This record gives sequence, C-alpha cells and structure tokens, in this order.
Amino acid sequence: MKKVRQHNGSYTIFFAIVLFIGLNLNIACAQKIKLEESQLTAVQTTMSIKSINGKRAISVIKSPKVFADDEATFVRINDLNFKDGIIAVKVLSRLTPDAPPHARGFIGLAFRINEDNSRFESIYVRPLNSIAGDQLRRNRTVQYFSYPNFKFTDSRATAAGQYESYAAIAPNEWIKLKIEVRGQTAKLFINDAKEPNLIVNDLKMGPDKTGAIGLFVDIGTEGFFRDLKVTNR
Repeated sequence: MKKVRQHNGSYTIFFAIVLFIGLNLNIACAQKIKLEESQLTAVQTTMSIKSINGKRAISVIKSPKVFADDEATFVRINDLNFKDGIIAVKVLSRLTPDAPPHARGFIGLAFRINEDNSRFESIYVRPLNSIAGDQLRRNRTVQYFSYPNFKFTDSRATAAGQYESYAAIAPNEWIKLKIEVRGQTAKLFINDAKEPNLIVNDLKMGPDKTGAIGLFVDIGTEGFFRDLKVTNR
C-alpha cells in the first residue's frame, strides 16, 4: 500500500508540472493572423489580394502622394495590440514599373504603432542592396528606423552603420522575417538564421510602448506579405 501511495503521489506531481508548462506555452503561443482586407487598414498605401509564385498574399504599394522616405506607409492590422514578443512574416518585393533609380525593394514591418499612426518602430530590408556590386550598399541591406524623429538619414548622420547590416537575400523571392522584441531591444532574424541579422538595443520610443503592427513598404516597391504570425509575451 505504501508503494502505491508513493507512486500515485509521483504521478500527481508529474501531471501538475506538465499542466503548468502547458499553460505557459499557451500564453506564449503564436497567433496566425488572417490577412483579409476586412481586417486591414491601408495607411498611405494601396492593398489588394494577389497570387504571387502560386502563393496567396497581400500586395501593398506606397501612395504616390508620399514623396519622403521612412514615412507611415504600411497596412495596419486591425484589433491587434503588440508590446513584447515575436512577429514573423514571409515577404517578397519587386520594383514597380515607375520605380525611381534609388528604389531598393523596401519591405518590412512596423510595430508598436500608436493610435493615429504618428509614431512607430520599424525594421525593413532592401533586397536589391544585398546583390549590389558596391560593398557600402551591401552593408545597408537591413535598416532600423523610428518614426518620426529617427529615420535612416538620422542614423547614418549620428551612428553610421549601427542600425544597418548585410543579409543574403534578393528581390522577387520569398524572405522570412522574424523580429523579437523585448523592452527596448529588437532583434531581426532572416530565413531562420540562428543568430540575428540586426540587433537594436535602444528602440527610440522606449521600452514600454504598445501598439499595432503594420506591413511596411517604401517607394518604388510592390510588397507581398503572407503567413503572418504574432506571439505576445
């Protein structure tokens, strides 16, 4: 009888541990976001659903009325609040027929977007830079900026190279972006890389902001987005 009671007690402890772990995993599980037009808001962009390379995706193009770079040009995900966690998405970018010479296929994510879209953080990529023959351009494949007061021109003027990096990507191909955000730190991982392609330790909006997520593009780019997953922590 003693052995049975001891055995049952061990099972009780074991199942309690499993339940505890399971509950915590559920809290941090990834939520797949449906990219339907009814659940999205175009901010200084146009959007549509298209098939690209056999994959259904949201197409996003920056409004031609917005001339400046690093602006609020994204598709905002409705009813989704994000502070810390992981954002993962697959993206593909290609140049539009009227793309200017300085277009690079700009595509990425905006996060912690405030209610009126006047402040947010962003990390995006320039796939054309990755395959350029100029090393300086290659070093500028990945970019962090914070809207409105810390655009790429500001970071290059005050901390050249700190908020940009190289990544082996290309236009017209699917690229997996994963951004891990915790407090004032954001890390970008590309195509399941084990080590981050970019680390930002001083997000300019600070560690405590909460806001929406956006599918970001810039000038001369048609960007495609699919398989968006968000893990809140």
